Amino acid sequence: MGLVWRGLYQDAPANAATFRAYDLGTLTLATPVFVGALARARRGSPRAELVWAGMLAYAVYTYAYHVFGAAMDALFLAHVAVFVLAAVALGVLLTGLDARSVAQRFRERTPVRAVAAVLALLAGSLGAMWTYQSLRYAVTGAPPEEGLLLQPPPVGHLGYAMDLTTLVPAWATAAVLLWRRHPWGHVLGTVLLTSSAVIQANYLIALRSQAAAGIPGATAFDPQEPPIAAAIVGAAAALLAGMRPQAFPAPAV
Repeated sequence: MGLVWRGLYQDAPANAATFRAYDLGTLTLATPVFVGALARARRGSPRAELVWAGMLAYAVYTYAYHVFGAAMDALFLAHVAVFVLAAVALGVLLTGLDARSVAQRFRERTPVRAVAAVLALLAGSLGAMWTYQSLRYAVTGAPPEEGLLLQPPPVGHLGYAMDLTTLVPAWATAAVLLWRRHPWGHVLGTVLLTSSAVIQANYLIALRSQAAAGIPGATAFDPQEPPIAAAIVGAAAALLAGMRPQAFPAPAV
């Protein structure tokens, strides 16, 4: 709806362009992957069940911005519904998984420690960057610097809060567990990397959306992002490819 209803988002132009970009990513990337994964998970695919969980995690993260960061709009209750239902579904799905059984389906040659290193690098770099900016503000009062993706208040602050309370600790936890070959490391690593791949794609789309909307100071490309996106996609692919194709029992949904 955000793509066809141009007046839906009553936010600063930069934020409105970002929300429309997220809608485009949800429509063209997350939703097809979600539907395909759900269909295959119902037929017992172990990979699909983890991808399904990843797309639910994506929905929780992305729609938190719509619910808590966007100005009141006509679809506020719909955004709340997507956020809550995705969070509940993700919790039910993960608590119903047998993590040990999932981990046993990964082949011995799966490069789990290389993937754990990618997760640790993601957590460390993003956490260090936001922590530095936050401490700099606490000491000097200088406002945190805005990245290439322009995020006027309140979205900029929400981005710091979301990343430091969700992505960074989740990546770090998955990195430690996967390095130690703990069963939940395999589950969380796959779920987080598949969701992060689409989140990263949204960032790239948002840059182009802001530039296309003529936002002052916007840039259509961040040269640092393609390597980051490639690392995330490669790590996710390594875990998914490392799973043996035995089927889970079909989930009772």
